Amino acid sequence: MSNIVALAGRPNVGKSTLFNRLTKTRHAIVEPTAGVTRDRHYGKSDWNGVDFSVIDTGGYVESSDDIYEKEIRSQVEIAVEEADIVLFMVDVMEGITPMDRDVASLLRKSGKKSFLVANKADNSKLTDDASQFYELGIGEVYPVSSINGSGTGDLLDDVVKSFKKTGEETTGDDLPKFAVVGRPNVGKSSLINILLREERNIVTPVPGTTRDSIYTRYSHFGFDFYLIDTAGLRKKGKVTANIEFYSVLRSVRAIEKSDVCLLMIDAQSGLESQDLNIFHLAAKNHKGIVILVNKWDLVEKETNTIKKIERSLRDKITPFKDVPVIFTSVIRKQRIFKAIEAALKVYENRKRKITTSKLNEYLLPIIEANPPPVYKGKQTKIKYVTQLHTYYPSFAFFCNLPQYIKEPYKRFLENNIRKLWDFKGVPITIYFRKK
Repeated sequence: MSNIVALAGRPNVGKSTLFNRLTKTRHAIVEPTAGVTRDRHYGKSDWNGVDFSVIDTGGYVESSDDIYEKEIRSQVEIAVEEADIVLFMVDVMEGITPMDRDVASLLRKSGKKSFLVANKADNSKLTDDASQFYELGIGEVYPVSSINGSGTGDLLDDVVKSFKKTGEETTGDDLPKFAVVGRPNVGKSSLINILLREERNIVTPVPGTTRDSIYTRYSHFGFDFYLIDTAGLRKKGKVTANIEFYSVLRSVRAIEKSDVCLLMIDAQSGLESQDLNIFHLAAKNHKGIVILVNKWDLVEKETNTIKKIERSLRDKITPFKDVPVIFTSVIRKQRIFKAIEAALKVYENRKRKITTSKLNEYLLPIIEANPPPVYKGKQTKIKYVTQLHTYYPSFAFFCNLPQYIKEPYKRFLENNIRKLWDFKGVPITIYFRKK
């Protein structure tokens, strides 16, 4: 199930700090200057075993002449329209401001499920002061401190209870589901149009899916898969200047519904921050990934141009760089079917199961020859490894001191798994457990 939580509110109430806490990252810039968050940040979070995506919007400012503030206001409105739940953040130390009333009015009119989060409640007096925000008419007030995390547990308990319990969306069979994602104007719609509109007699829409995404079956030229078509499916209203932010929200849903993501980038501009965000979001969702470098016909070629671009691209997506890279020209229909073949191979890799006997036969000698580094004078010994029964490749290594194994050794184990078995294009998750 795709669940999106948007953080909204006026500038400088702590939205980015809460975003960093929820996603366990430091991606959002935290400064005491209003308006710092202009680019959108989005990431994965989970609470009590429930996964959801988090969108950090900019501060909502009504009646402003500042062009950035107008864009931020528009982006908040888009987020309110597209998200499942909105966390409306206010500052308990400053009390209710006219801008808070503007946001509250927007949320009441939208009818969107909203939680009023009174941030910066760092002591009992400030927690008591949070009751003033009931005046805004949003409902229950949740005093929290984004800095130290107090109060966030009670908030998240109620947030995850509010997600619609409809179960996993399904097409009724086990065919692969591919999503074409990426920034605007990189050729996503052209690829979808070529695959779907030129072969109308072989596409069958599958009804019953939610949030306007459509599974469309493609069965021709030896291929058989579902394409998650999100292009132009909803009236965009006030998008205009914020088409990129709108595309982020659509990409989040497409990623979560897919098995493999075809991440399309522009060959002329290369891999930009927005592309990297989408790449990492797909990886965190344990989805297969194929990178399509589109508009290759517009690039001036020299000797080894492909190798240079591919090397630069893989450096940027490190450490997960075992990903197929296909250079395409959708408008000239170059390597389109090669891209689909790569996606199908990644789909099969994602389903790959390695027997416990094989894992131990091949990995234990490698581990014995290269044991985990000694930590605090203690030697960690890995005795056993098995693949877990998850829908994506995940492995459990049983050892005496799992807490002492650090990220570099985890990467070492992943690299050896990839050398021994084909998991190209698929994120691998490794757990260390007490024997």
